[in-house]
Amino acid sequence: MSRLPPVSFEFFPPRDAEGRARLINNVAAKLGVLNPHFFSVTYGAGGSTRDGTRQTVVDLKAAGFDAAPHLSMGNDDIPAVKQTLDDYAAQGINRIVALRGDQPSGVGSNRFANNAQALVELIREHSGKQFHLEVAAYPETHPDAKSAAADLDHFKRKVDAGADSAITQYFYNVDAFENFLNRCAQANISLPIIPGIMPITNLASLVRFSDKCGADIPRWLRYVLIDLENDEQATIEFGVEVMTRVCEQLISLGVPGLHFYTLNRWGATTRICENLG
Repeated sequence: MSRLPPVSFEFFPPRDAEGRARLINNVAAKLGVLNPHFFSVTYGAGGSTRDGTRQTVVDLKAAGFDAAPHLSMGNDDIPAVKQTLDDYAAQGINRIVALRGDQPSGVGSNRFANNAQALVELIREHSGKQFHLEVAAYPETHPDAKSAAADLDHFKRKVDAGADSAITQYFYNVDAFENFLNRCAQANISLPIIPGIMPITNLASLVRFSDKCGADIPRWLRYVLIDLENDEQATIEFGVEVMTRVCEQLISLGVPGLHFYTLNRWGATTRICENLG
């Protein structure tokens, strides 16, 4: 097999201090033995987890881990975003995942006027090269995009605005990712693109997440998971096997990293990484 790329792990911010302590002392500690490049922490719709995201990142940093907050402009005005950037810089944070983000329902047709391109431009204008900026990429095309070509054009604008690297939405079809890389190369997009990995542990939650974000569950995979739906352990065993194979294919492509969407759990992710060596 090709060289093993670095791994990174995504968390969502727990609701309270007790939850953060469990996340840091249990989940992060167990994943930490895999020497992650960084942990990222999500940012709720419209900034709904702003304080929780910040505190989780600060706690991870205090525990000795590199941590990257997700950030979106949402409904925030520009001074508020700049204040957040200054705060993260003061905390020693040097990486940000810059996203359009999800907005709460009912905020009108202009809810995405402040998109990821605008955020990247703002960060570069205000903070210079203080932060390594990750942006999102969609190998199977963003669910809001008018076409694959339009989606690629939007991705290129984010890159040209100053992104350093990209993390993709999760997928289960490696051919889709390879095709996306080829289309990026044709469009002269050359930054590192890190595939997102979603371990499979539960069919219902996988379908819910995938319907929301536009990730395709291959028909064969969905039907096998339906057959295993009442056997939790068999589902996990099968999911680990499937995702190990997916990661092996990605590693053979020479990917610059693997980014795991952990859902604040360590078991399946750890087993996949151990299978990979």
